[in-house]
Amino acid sequence: MRVFLKRWWANCPPYALALLLAASPVLAVQPDEMLADPALEARAREISRDIRCPVCQGETIDDSSAPISRDLRLIIRERLVAGDTDAEVVDYIVARYGEFVLYNPRATGLNLILWLAGPALLLAGVGVAVASQRRRIAPEAALTEAEEARLKEILKP
Repeated sequence: MRVFLKRWWANCPPYALALLLAASPVLAVQPDEMLADPALEARAREISRDIRCPVCQGETIDDSSAPISRDLRLIIRERLVAGDTDAEVVDYIVARYGEFVLYNPRATGLNLILWLAGPALLLAGVGVAVASQRRRIAPEAALTEAEEARLKEILKP
């Protein structure tokens, strides 16, 4: 395996290396944003992984380089340094930007409908499938004597 990797690396064209580097994740957190305390920094990173960038909408604020994401990362770190718990920090951000910024919205209020709609539709689909299958496999009714006599008459050689 090592020989293969050595040979591949030596013969790898430059554009393939560029593609590999472009595909690697790039975190937008700047060194001047990071906290000196590793425990607080880990908490800040954990929180920022669950917050969506209001501008990019497909990235977390940890991955986004938008100015608003930088502001949100700094707010998270300021609140943590001030002594807030993780839940208080998230509540503060949700109060300012709404539930939309959460990647996993809370299962309360109107969001509860969204959380329950998927399982409810799945159960309804299973119910429809079972009902249609039962209807399809209906028991055969026995022939009356007149029908049996007519069938024997038709099947005579």
